[in-house]
Amino acid sequence: MSVTIDLPPDVEARLAAQAAEVGVPLAQHLRRLLEEHAGASQPTRKTPEERAKHWRESVAGLPDTKPLSDEAISRESIYAERG
Repeated sequence: MSVTIDLPPDVEARLAAQAAEVGVPLAQHLRRLLEEHAGASQPTRKTPEERAKHWRESVAGLPDTKPLSDEAISRESIYAERG
């Protein structure tokens, strides 16, 4: 089935940018959005490369923090107040 939808230019531009971010054509991106909204989307298995890309994008804005010391995460340190 084909449907034609007239979108305002700003909405089309935002959707095109979203499609470009995930590296798919606009039509494919819109189809996925509509299927998800309609509840018809089947979970798809992502390749390891896709999962790694998604993970890198999701942690891109997180601050770079130092790991906790062994002492800070020791059982004695965590339960010190309980005696």
